[in-house]
Amino acid sequence: MFKRIIFCLISLLAVTAIADETNHAVATFSIVACDPDAGEMGVAVASKFFTVGNVVPWAEAGVGAVATQAYANTSFGWRGLELLSRGLSPEEVKAVLVRNDDRPSRRQFGIVDTDGNSATFTGDSCSAWAGGRSGKNYAVQGNILAGEDVVAAMEKAFLETEGTLADRMYSALLAGEAAGGDSRGKQSAALLVVRDGAGYGGYTDRAIDIRVDDSPEPFKELGRILNIAQMNYSWNEAWTLFTEQAFAEALPHMERTANLAPENGEVLYDLAVIRLANEDIEGALEALGKSLKLNPKLVEQAKVDNDLSALRDNKNYQELIK
Repeated sequence: MFKRIIFCLISLLAVTAIADETNHAVATFSIVACDPDAGEMGVAVASKFFTVGNVVPWAEAGVGAVATQAYANTSFGWRGLELLSRGLSPEEVKAVLVRNDDRPSRRQFGIVDTDGNSATFTGDSCSAWAGGRSGKNYAVQGNILAGEDVVAAMEKAFLETEGTLADRMYSALLAGEAAGGDSRGKQSAALLVVRDGAGYGGYTDRAIDIRVDDSPEPFKELGRILNIAQMNYSWNEAWTLFTEQAFAEALPHMERTANLAPENGEVLYDLAVIRLANEDIEGALEALGKSLKLNPKLVEQAKVDNDLSALRDNKNYQELIK
């Protein structure tokens, strides 16, 4: 009887350990990618896992991007980037990470560098279906998926979609979900894009950094936030260039921002400022008029804003700020 009790306890502990490991596995599908022409690189990821964006995506401007998942070793993120920064290729980084890991058979990760070289790795003990594909400028991978069709659909969508790097990576996520996605369901998603000086004020490389940590519809919510993030990315580019007095370079970014957010009074206000800096008085007044109509509270700012001082004696401007 005693031996039977001991055996049952050992069996229970073994089952508990396996269950705990499964619960902590970052079963997911992801894409790491770069756009060498734009100087951008990033990661997009989705999973039936709480706050997947806090674990999987890693990227650094001028270095590369890494997605670490399955029974994730999160040090693969920063270590992978450090190895890339030393000049190792993605394949060489993959070999180093696997060689120095205590449980490589449970790991899965993807890597891309600034030149578009890529690598993907799936350990033999990752939960089925698990695997990946890689090519110039991208690597896609996933585990506990509905099947290989998921990564095949992601690859196809990335290669065939036009637009920004963020557009293409988001398209890959949608295609993966449409092909079956995570076989357990959906919960969280994240998308990260980095480019040198693309953060607020030009001080960081975070161009887009968005997450949906827990939602019944993470793909829909990520898409909604992405629209705002892309607008904000363009807006930040414009304003950074404006503060550097690169007025001509700032204008197309600000015009694009206004096209993305035509009902945002603050965006149109800054469009007026940047048009005026480019000596387009008529265009500046047009944008300012729309801005103040959308947000009358901006009138007080417009009255004292030095960026609008060239309009002080303009009768149309005086009418707008009454």
